[in-house]
Amino acid sequence: MEWKDGKTRCPWANPKNEAYIRYHDEEWGVPVHDDGKLFEMLLLESFQAGLSWECVLNKREAFRKAFEGFDPAKIKTYGEEDVERLLQDPGIIRNRRKVWAAVGNARIFQEICREYGSFDAYLWSWTSGKTLHETGKTRSELSDAVSKDLKKRGMSFVGTTIIYSYLQAVGVINSHEEECFLGR
Repeated sequence: MEWKDGKTRCPWANPKNEAYIRYHDEEWGVPVHDDGKLFEMLLLESFQAGLSWECVLNKREAFRKAFEGFDPAKIKTYGEEDVERLLQDPGIIRNRRKVWAAVGNARIFQEICREYGSFDAYLWSWTSGKTLHETGKTRSELSDAVSKDLKKRGMSFVGTTIIYSYLQAVGVINSHEEECFLGR
């Protein structure tokens, strides 16, 4: 389908949501190497479980404020008071298990950064720094392996489907449809 601006986009991009269009056009599938951005996307993807990405994206700025700019060093120190504060915030997805997962995942994220020098080095080591191109999938051998490793390290809400979406979001996997103006 061609849009008003003459461009053809992936079918999932909602033409009525400007933030979603910007996300599709400027972020999704673009290789990310900044650890702060990699953590932000990991946290947001973990909250997507059972929901739509559009729902999470629409709450992104509220998440940014609630989770102190997605700073894993701060988030890993959250205790019960912080979790209760977050569960009272109507701007975010208020799920106790997901909030606690964000706290634990922040700690493990930083452990991986120490082990590899950066999360970027860890994540991109799975593909030797190369972006993969594939469409029409919700999981792959790569997402299975990364998910398994993150779970083994103690992360939660990092199943293979969530990790596949994450890999797409941060450009490890480029899944723009061939018809899309951003496709191969």
